[in-house]
Amino acid sequence: MGLYSSIEVSASGLSAERLAMDVIANNLANVNTTRTPEGGPFKRQLVVFAQKQDAAAQTDSLNGSTPSNAGVQAVGIVNDTSPDKLVYDPSHPDADPQGYVHMPNIEVVKEMVDMMAASRAYEANVTAISESRTIGTATLGILRA
Repeated sequence: MGLYSSIEVSASGLSAERLAMDVIANNLANVNTTRTPEGGPFKRQLVVFAQKQDAAAQTDSLNGSTPSNAGVQAVGIVNDTSPDKLVYDPSHPDADPQGYVHMPNIEVVKEMVDMMAASRAYEANVTAISESRTIGTATLGILRA
């Protein structure tokens, strides 16, 4: 894997983790949203990641060489299918006839743990890019000598 390939892989990780952090922030912002345009409470969203490869990269891997466009990409954002939380509050405007309010299926602690993991993955990719830059600079220093 070349110097620029490693930077491209880390850059793809940066953009994927940034999207993950944006989605987590959106989940946290909607933790109390009981009414959406689709009807019902807000549903927790999750980002789906996959290995990034194009047709040329698949051909390279079949030939036994390193894929040229390895990395990660976000292939979609899906709604979590876990059930809504039910909170008894008959005075709430969105309460059902039994007095229960359907709240979003978001757990703040879980979202914060996911945010910390995404943040650390982002930092790891920044460090990898920084180290690749340092290696490139050192290589150029050796070539000048």
